[in-house]
Amino acid sequence: MAAIDLSRRERQIMDIIYRLEKATANEVMGLLPKPPSYSAVRAMLRILEEKGHLRHIQDGPRYVYSSTVTPEKASRSALRHVMSTFFEGSAAQAMAALLDEAGAELSTEDLERLSQLIETAKSEGR
Repeated sequence: MAAIDLSRRERQIMDIIYRLEKATANEVMGLLPKPPSYSAVRAMLRILEEKGHLRHIQDGPRYVYSSTVTPEKASRSALRHVMSTFFEGSAAQAMAALLDEAGAELSTEDLERLSQLIETAKSEGR
């Protein structure tokens, strides 16, 4: 169940579901840029459910969809994919690219948190 098996529109739908935590087809359709027809949204929700990304409960006549994985787990999976695709699996290369980004402004608290994470990784032998 990797994020790489999702089309652009499916990723947009998953982003909406993660943001709202649960949503109906109408709610998803209302938040999609240039939304397709209602039946197309329903079909994409069904496909995402078949792929294992979503589940639904019935609330009266409506289906209410939610993710099968937490946003944290999905973000870690996406990050692993980006690291392996663009940074040869290297966390250091990925972090360097993030820190080199012109718009990356880090507060003193951000820098302290990163330092703590690096120290923890060192002490754990990672």
